[in-house]
Amino acid sequence: MASFTLRVNGASKTVQVDPDTPLLYVLRNDLELNGPKFGCGLAQCGACTVLADGKPVRSCVATVASVAGGRITTIEGLGTLERLHPLQRAFIEEQACQCGYCGNGMVMTAKALLDRNPRPSERDIKAALNGHLCRCASHNRIVRAVQRAAAELRS
Repeated sequence: MASFTLRVNGASKTVQVDPDTPLLYVLRNDLELNGPKFGCGLAQCGACTVLADGKPVRSCVATVASVAGGRITTIEGLGTLERLHPLQRAFIEEQACQCGYCGNGMVMTAKALLDRNPRPSERDIKAALNGHLCRCASHNRIVRAVQRAAAELRS
């Protein structure tokens, strides 16, 4: 076991874990942040995506040691119930997710996209979200939600 101080959603949290522990396990089990989901455990579905220093990371395979010292943002760190982030609001308004399982990864990856490209084309959005699986086939609504959020963030 080792001690790691993680900066998650702007707050410092110290955990005692094996350095090879997946970040997802620490987020969900130790820090009680349940936005990131366990989907495949192989970094293939995207349900566990968080931002590490602003870049999308599959937390099911990223070890605690690999992200210690960086800034980690989960979907819980984007907005609050009283003041949703524009992406969260757009996903709700577009009814972008049916079951909601993919939503975390879609929103977090879209956040990284909009941070680096505030005017993404439909093609840019689809390319950014390409590695995320949505079994409900909500892809068109998800793209519309990202477009809606991009427009709101620009205004």
